Amino acid sequence: GGGHNMAAQRVCALSAPPRALPRFPRGRTRSRAMSTMSKASSTATTIVSAKWLAENAADVKLLDCSWYLPAMGRDAKQEHAICRIPGARYFDVDKISDPDSSLPHMLPSAESFASACDALGIENGDQVVVYDGAGLFSAARAWWMFKVFGHCAVAVLDGGVPGWLSEGMAMDVTPVTLDVVNAAARASRGENINTTPKFKATLDAASVRSKQDVLDRCVGSNKNERLVDARPTPRWAGVTPELRPGVRSGRVPDSKCVPFFSLLDAETKRMKSKTEILSTFAAAGVDLCDLKTPLVASCGTGITACVLSLAAAVAVPERPKGLPVYDGSWTEWGSEDSGCPVETD
Repeated sequence: GGGHNMAAQRVCALSAPPRALPRFPRGRTRSRAMSTMSKASSTATTIVSAKWLAENAADVKLLDCSWYLPAMGRDAKQEHAICRIPGARYFDVDKISDPDSSLPHMLPSAESFASACDALGIENGDQVVVYDGAGLFSAARAWWMFKVFGHCAVAVLDGGVPGWLSEGMAMDVTPVTLDVVNAAARASRGENINTTPKFKATLDAASVRSKQDVLDRCVGSNKNERLVDARPTPRWAGVTPELRPGVRSGRVPDSKCVPFFSLLDAETKRMKSKTEILSTFAAAGVDLCDLKTPLVASCGTGITACVLSLAAAVAVPERPKGLPVYDGSWTEWGSEDSGCPVETD
């Protein structure tokens, strides 16, 4: 009814870029050429534009991977229930995770991930496109998760929902129930535990780092890898307190800082150009083109580190899976009882 449509317009307006109002509703235009194509025009493995998604919509599995920090004041599940890019299903980067870890949204097991994919109707041969309502924030985590579990054909919608709306594209405002929104997360938690997932997921251990890995490889006299931190510079420098209780201020010793938002256009939240990505890393003392020194991305809880991972894949084709991510990130390392060394300015 009218009330729902008002709510949907409000939700879509949350993601609308400045000066671009969402248009409701608008039929999806489809070119004649597209109807003769059975598959997306080419495999997309990093980012795709709104125009590319509109042209290939029938041939991709589209996932809304929105997730927000409490300070952002948004409810991703409620928003998806009300309004989404046409054809999208909800992928919960927070709950499709390890239920036995005390740390936030740690990687799930391969079987849990596969069960989520089954619930979303995703098969190993599918082209997956992921997006979020912030522009680029949590969708990079979903991109990295697919890469970690061996699915190369995954790309992020550049600019997310704000970018989609700024191109004048329509949203689907047909309401869906929270049961539908939560289906993949529930499946990943093993509610159909007796069935072997159809989706084949295999963990690529080289794309993930544990606390012990970082201690062994990034710190101390034997270090042979470099950690790059996506948190804002004041937190990396240790001059502002961490928000989480029991977590110290500072950084992993010898790490570098490339705040994730420095890789995005400030207004559109689209990924910067390859040249700008390379120069942003270089300004922090990191040569992305040097493939001899392994790099590891880290952040607060393992979400925005994935923006650095994606940026590396965009800028350097020889890094198709981007950068490995330290999954526990600062929440684990900085914890008062972690036993890990902390450096501050």
